[in-house]
Amino acid sequence: MTAASSLDTLFRPRSVAILGASDDPNRISGRPVRYLLEGGFKGDIYPVNPNRQTVQGLKSYPSLGTVPGVPDVVLIAVPAALTEASVVECIEKGVTGAVIFSAGYAESGEDGLKMQQRIGDIARAGGLRLLGPNCLGIFNPQIGFYGTFTQSLDREMPKPGPLGIVSQSGAYGSHIAYLARRRGLGINYWITTGNEVDVDVSESLEWMAVQPDIKVIMAYVEGVRDGERFRRALELAHNNRKPIVMMKVGRSEVGAKAASSHTASLAGSDAIYDALFKQYGVHRAVTTEEQLDVAYACARGIFPKNNKLGVVTLSGGAGVVISDAAERHGLDVAPMPAAAQVKLKALLPFASVENPVDTTAQALNDMSLLAKNIEVILDEGGYDALLGFFSTVPNTRTLSGPLKKAIEDGCARFPDRLIALSMVGDEDVVQAYEASGMLVFEDSDRAVLALAALTRFATAFDLAIDVEAIAAGVPIGDAPLSEFAAKALLGAAGIPFLSERLVSHAAAAGDAADAIGYPVVMKIVSPDIEHKTEIGGVLIAVTQRDDVIAGFATLIARANQHRPDAHIEGVLVAPMAKKGVETIIGVSRDPVFGPAVMFGLGGVHVEVLKDVTFRLAPFGLEEAHRMINEIRGRALLSGVRGAAASDIDALAQLLVDISRFAAAHRDDIETIDLNPVLVLAAGEGAVALDALVVPRAAVSS
Repeated sequence: MTAASSLDTLFRPRSVAILGASDDPNRISGRPVRYLLEGGFKGDIYPVNPNRQTVQGLKSYPSLGTVPGVPDVVLIAVPAALTEASVVECIEKGVTGAVIFSAGYAESGEDGLKMQQRIGDIARAGGLRLLGPNCLGIFNPQIGFYGTFTQSLDREMPKPGPLGIVSQSGAYGSHIAYLARRRGLGINYWITTGNEVDVDVSESLEWMAVQPDIKVIMAYVEGVRDGERFRRALELAHNNRKPIVMMKVGRSEVGAKAASSHTASLAGSDAIYDALFKQYGVHRAVTTEEQLDVAYACARGIFPKNNKLGVVTLSGGAGVVISDAAERHGLDVAPMPAAAQVKLKALLPFASVENPVDTTAQALNDMSLLAKNIEVILDEGGYDALLGFFSTVPNTRTLSGPLKKAIEDGCARFPDRLIALSMVGDEDVVQAYEASGMLVFEDSDRAVLALAALTRFATAFDLAIDVEAIAAGVPIGDAPLSEFAAKALLGAAGIPFLSERLVSHAAAAGDAADAIGYPVVMKIVSPDIEHKTEIGGVLIAVTQRDDVIAGFATLIARANQHRPDAHIEGVLVAPMAKKGVETIIGVSRDPVFGPAVMFGLGGVHVEVLKDVTFRLAPFGLEEAHRMINEIRGRALLSGVRGAAASDIDALAQLLVDISRFAAAHRDDIETIDLNPVLVLAAGEGAVALDALVVPRAAVSS
């Protein structure tokens, strides 16, 4: 059964049974019945309670077996100790979907985990899809289906709308649903997955990504188990141009532990999640407020194609604040063209017309001038988004209506532009402006952040996800690899190295140096010595044959002194590299998502500043270039203080090649370090000077 068909039944049931249904509408087992009644569920409702004839005015059934027909969904609202029997009862009845509310499973310890696994095994064998346990359930306001006991519905049911919400946490899912309702955002589908014995966050995202009545997906994730399916879900949403606004928690060590104990899930490497979200165009929110702001803006359905922001304001100070925020969030408050500035100046001689356009308060004396200013800005400025700062003016009795009309008139010819306002107003005032298609924020910084997120979504949607299928490579075995062996392995995959020679005695070292040309570098070679510099195992700039011969003896002696147990393969003789920009490239295997490639500048940039970025393997050239452009020290690769620009294309190709190698060996490589990688002048390539490959088997053995 596909994700679409199996979750279709859970989200769109025609009949619902509630095991353990209570006559008290305020109890956990009574709220689902109450919500189904108050929400106007369009299907049949079957309370099951052997101790009552009726439940909240509905006929009660003594057992699931006595319910007429086969319910599409069963809500299991019984204690954990009775859940297994309830699951068996569902299977015997022929039910295909059930929700388990109760806690006390994997999140509570080893015994709870065993009970959860047993329930999952029984359900899978019986063809029963399970949501939960330890979840708050699922709802679909379009049909009045509320398979949940969340108290957030106590006062008011959500209205249908463009949002889909997926949350591993029931409480957080309820929280953002409530806040979304207060923000005027309707919700078409809401699901909390809890401990995920079966239905998980990946499958839920996958399902929502193909629903035509969802414009934006909000998600709360603590950790995922099926990395491949999670990636497929994000790719599906990307390809369908559905923005995902993600709250991924567990950035800190404390947060990761809390996430693990909450739903017994692995938080995973935070840097890897960041890489994943960048690759698939997911917006990762830092705060709940940000998550709501961005989802609210996405629901408008307009995504600016460029990052140029037009600003119109009644206050010069506000223009400065907005300009600072725009730079911080990656938007360009580009100046108006000179000819357009002349037009604006003619309309309002006292205005500042460059951008931000400060109309001053005189525009309020003649609202038609404000309308004409906005029209010129949108017509000639080249801005796909406009932010207006109007403070409390919209809330004044005399000016609110004329101001709204002036903005509407100025924007009338540009329905494809995104219009946002920073303003303060009563609820009815805000709703009136929103009804005219404007986004409303009290804080201009929040507005700029949301507009910047929409711009990034537009850019991401227009980029193809470049993930090619990579066949598995020949297993490399479980023995540790020396630098020489690692370079041979990676060199066959296209990774560039210097022309080097491995020698086993001093005279051969001298011959190798003579052939290569002086000066040379000499290194001890052993699969048992990863960090050669720590034992004095590297000699640099050796300039003559006699020194090479003596150096061979020195390296062997140092290795025997510091690592008498090490297997010594010999000494590597290599040419001195040309000058270039020092970078670092690495691969690490994430337990959830597989191999991830790291890139950064070398030296202090990686060791102190942590100026690195990650991507999941494999990826193509466009993604490699985006990686390179993300690091803070990117300017060093463009050439500074007279230095030549670096060979960025060669560096990007190296990143692609290492990503393909990592993908081909996802099951037998634990880590790869290429450090340093010298990026030479444009047209001269890039070359790795050292290589370390750690087989996965070598780590686990």
